[in-house]
Amino acid sequence: MKKVIRSIFLFFIIICGVFAWLVFSNATSFNESKKYLIIEEGKTDKASVTTALQEQGIISNTTIFSLIGNGIGLWNKIKPGKFEIKKGESLLTVIKTLKNNRQAQINLVINKLRIKEDLAKLISKNFSTDSVSVMNFLNSNDSLKNYNVDTSNVFTIIIPDTYTFYWNTSLRKIFNKLYDASTNFWNKNNRTQQAASINFTPQEVYILASIVEEETNHDDDRAKIASVYINRLNKSMALQACPTIKYAMKDFSLTRIYEKYLTNPSPYNTYKRKGLPPGPICTPTSKCIDIVLHAPKTDYLFFVAKADFSGYHHFSTNFAEHSKYAKEYQKALDEYMARKQQNEQIEQ
Repeated sequence: MKKVIRSIFLFFIIICGVFAWLVFSNATSFNESKKYLIIEEGKTDKASVTTALQEQGIISNTTIFSLIGNGIGLWNKIKPGKFEIKKGESLLTVIKTLKNNRQAQINLVINKLRIKEDLAKLISKNFSTDSVSVMNFLNSNDSLKNYNVDTSNVFTIIIPDTYTFYWNTSLRKIFNKLYDASTNFWNKNNRTQQAASINFTPQEVYILASIVEEETNHDDDRAKIASVYINRLNKSMALQACPTIKYAMKDFSLTRIYEKYLTNPSPYNTYKRKGLPPGPICTPTSKCIDIVLHAPKTDYLFFVAKADFSGYHHFSTNFAEHSKYAKEYQKALDEYMARKQQNEQIEQ
């Protein structure tokens, strides 16, 4: 009888040991350092969650997971969201993550965006909102009225930076945070007052900065370019900014602006229409915005890229001098394009 009791006790110990091993040992089934478990809205029930764990390759043994979940009443505590699961975590750790709704924080990293589709793609890639919903939001003046922008200048509330949210954060909350960050940006360092001192609104500074941003990567040249555009605006001259033509044509690969492009009827064609375009042509860096706010006072009215393709520019106060530099650049560009075409023919 004692042997039977010992055997039963030993068997019980073995079972408990196996169960403990299954609960506390590595339960993950992936090789990456971490993975994200996505639980969608309306799919927080037991069957959907265990299916998601398997299909997304998080854990392989969902049977023990289900048993423990049943025992602690997990299924009515799970919420939709995105949860970070690290390699080597135990079933118990995974269960606690879900039970306590410890959702992963997602970084929305905004660098240079040019068109609304860029932002829609970025948001849909990182969050539960699909790109169609983002585009509908961006194209609705009713949705945007709380931010004092419209469908043309909505990007003016976006300061490139890293913003942290949860995967299922609503689109409204995302834009609320972007708007608050923009408001704080303009309130800081007297930027709003600085804009007023050059007779600009913050939105106008942002739009101008977006053009300057696209002209060159050299900050010292950007300051001079900003002064040229400010001078042109003050004299009611057309900006004649080549980057706005690229934006109007939605072709950002253009290396040369031909005469035929200048007839484009777009409101972003600053060769045909005076003043600033109705909205920014990209999301400029905060540094570029500050460059516009602190643009030097010059008499420059013209600029053209240098013939050495350095990214720097020649600046002129009169058209005759500008025309000379422009011819030098056009000649160099013609020669470059000819060499490029010749090399492509040889490679073929």
